[in-house]
Amino acid sequence: MSRTAKIILDAKSAPIDCGVIDYSAGGACLDVFNAAALPRRFELLYAGTRKKCRAVWTAGRRVGVSF
Repeated sequence: MSRTAKIILDAKSAPIDCGVIDYSAGGACLDVFNAAALPRRFELLYAGTRKKCRAVWTAGRRVGVSF
């Protein structure tokens, strides 16, 4: 599987590229260039699957999300 994904904020905004550090059925750890600017809720497109996410923690460039 690819280690890259796209963050989708809304239909009008361009997707944001991110790296996938860890991925499981319940959530993921993402590497995002400007993690502090992300909203609390967004969608993640990874390996052909689109998931609704909620950011649960941030640490530098890393963001933990739950699905």
